Amino acid sequence: MIIKEVSDISYAKTISNFQIQMALETENLKLDPETVLEGVKAVFLDSSKGHYVVCEDDDQVVASLLIMNEWSDWRNGNVIWVHSVFVLPEYRGQKVFAKMYAFLQGKVKRDSSLRGIRLYVDKTNIPAQSVYKKIGMNNDHYDLYEWMAK
Repeated sequence: MIIKEVSDISYAKTISNFQIQMALETENLKLDPETVLEGVKAVFLDSSKGHYVVCEDDDQVVASLLIMNEWSDWRNGNVIWVHSVFVLPEYRGQKVFAKMYAFLQGKVKRDSSLRGIRLYVDKTNIPAQSVYKKIGMNNDHYDLYEWMAK
């Protein structure tokens, strides 16, 4: 398996399909495919929005996630926020996310402007929470609050 950051827009269709599957699976949300595809393409067209990391096995994308930076004035550096994690069902239980997380940890350790990694998870997504705890993440400090217009 190969973990890498990708900037080639040819990954957009696969990643958008992953996002549609993930929303339905984790939150029972049916997303508009055209909107999601345009949203994914927007990341590829404007890197200030973020970057995608994928895991490939035999030239097939089997997992993806989106990373975005958040400035921390407390730490005088960026914290990587992980969004939109999806692993194909047949690859779950094979430590794919753990490998992707280790890739991100390496990125933080190599880049002195980065301070850490954060993510949010739906409260009902117990399997994902279990994975995050197993790899050493915790939810000791913060709860996430949000308001969405749509």
